[in-house]
Amino acid sequence: MPRQATTTTARGGTFLRTAAALQTLALFFQASTAGLLLTSSRAYTLHDYGSKVMYGAAMLYVLATVLAWRPGGGSPRPVLYSTGFLVLASAQVALGVAHVASLHVPLGVLMCALSVLALVRALSSGSPLRPATGS
Repeated sequence: MPRQATTTTARGGTFLRTAAALQTLALFFQASTAGLLLTSSRAYTLHDYGSKVMYGAAMLYVLATVLAWRPGGGSPRPVLYSTGFLVLASAQVALGVAHVASLHVPLGVLMCALSVLALVRALSSGSPLRPATGS
């Protein structure tokens, strides 16, 4: 039994790191296509498709944090962070559709920074989620 728990935890950690990396890469792709919007007419299509991938990656990250948290019974804080990030992604999509660049661009920068922090945290910890400490 202990071996199965370790394998499940390792798989959950790998999935979490992969989801965090995918989310971060999708956001960097969005940043690069946003810059291309200034010079190319095709960049709009890339940015549009990238937004769908980025939103899907944010949903996948929520799923990964839930799956990593549930078996180990650790702190639910990463689940709350990933859910908050999904809320930011929803706002980002809404602002992009409404063409409110004055809020869309700074929010995109914030999301890139938060995603890099989540990726660093996922890669640096041996276990994907720390156990809860005291009540």
